[in-house]
Amino acid sequence: MEVLAEANNIRMSARKVRLVVDSVRGKNTIRAIAQLHMLPRAASRPVRKLIESAVANAEHNFKISKDNLFVKSIRVNEGPSLSRWRARAFGRAAPIAKHSCHILVALAPIKETDIGTTKKTTPVAVEATMVKEPIKTEGATEVQVVDVPIPERAKESHAQEPVDVRREGRHRHMQHMDKKVMKGEGGVMKKIFNRKAG
Repeated sequence: MEVLAEANNIRMSARKVRLVVDSVRGKNTIRAIAQLHMLPRAASRPVRKLIESAVANAEHNFKISKDNLFVKSIRVNEGPSLSRWRARAFGRAAPIAKHSCHILVALAPIKETDIGTTKKTTPVAVEATMVKEPIKTEGATEVQVVDVPIPERAKESHAQEPVDVRREGRHRHMQHMDKKVMKGEGGVMKKIFNRKAG
């Protein structure tokens, strides 16, 4: 089950709004709204108001608590652009495109037990947590530890970290040239006559 909200013709570039949208996708709505409050970007205000509108839709129409919602999907599409002109040198005119965008957000309940079903859905970006629940038995109290697995998409994102070659002291081009020299290709003459050595 999804709760939808849409904002059309936002007078911002879709490219700039996507930078804000990507930071809240898959997060709890309360955490997403708090993060958007502190984000120093102009696009954070319309995105925050849209998520708050979707939360209000869920509370009013479906009686779902805002604590039990997460941002399942949020999408930014290109809107119509306004054509304007700007004066340039030598009497010329240069075009200006004033972009706009459409934002669509879909919220989903983390636990669907509140709306009559027993199926449980978890957000993609939720990290693995250890839940401890005390169980009372005769004479003693035991603690059961339940391990929530990390989603496959999160494992793939953390599996391989990008390596910054600039911090290793050598530029990528110089590393490429070192490999060529080690293989015996090129040499000093090829570096000098780079254009003619085809």
